[in-house]
Amino acid sequence: MAERATDQGLVQRKLRLLMELRRAGIADARILGAIERTPREQFVAPAFADQAYENVALPIDHGQTISQPYVVALMTEKLEISERHKVLEIGTGSGYQTAILARLGRRVFTIERHRELLQAAEVRLDALRLRNIVFRLGDGAQGWPEQVPFDRVIVTAAAEVVPSTLIDCLAPGGLLVAPVGCDRRNQQLLRIRRGEDGFATEDFGLVRFVPLVAGLPRQERA
Repeated sequence: MAERATDQGLVQRKLRLLMELRRAGIADARILGAIERTPREQFVAPAFADQAYENVALPIDHGQTISQPYVVALMTEKLEISERHKVLEIGTGSGYQTAILARLGRRVFTIERHRELLQAAEVRLDALRLRNIVFRLGDGAQGWPEQVPFDRVIVTAAAEVVPSTLIDCLAPGGLLVAPVGCDRRNQQLLRIRRGEDGFATEDFGLVRFVPLVAGLPRQERA
């Protein structure tokens, strides 16, 4: 009985979150549907399970975060993903953003520099039966050269400038969405579009992300 009450509470919180996202301007039914079908409580630490459907970022291991649901929805919306698209994600983290991408695109290639985070995300996403994801332990700033080009690229950590490696891996007509800025209080969410005559950049306002760190942690290099 208590378990059913807990489940009903999660459903009600999820519905409130979806209504909040709609009021904030997220109108894409596919994105809202992907968020509805993805159990965020499975991607947060048990201590924060009661906050899983609050519209806030939450801490995960290795000093990383699971992004605020609105920011996940906004970045996904700006990617304009279709079921034909091949997507590169830099920063797997908990795997929550990965799950949303996998429900919308054809295939997701995701890179994480912390082995423990990557392995935990693999377990979660496998349990959700999302089979169109390929994982890699590595330096996200270097991209995934063997799989170039990508239709869509999303970066879930902020760099002072977007690495040219990630911009150059875009297919013609491709989009990249990333936070940019070295100060956590002054990062801009940018979208870069590859057109016939070069690259065009749009700014979608302030965000706050952990920094994009080049290279692998010492224990992974060892």
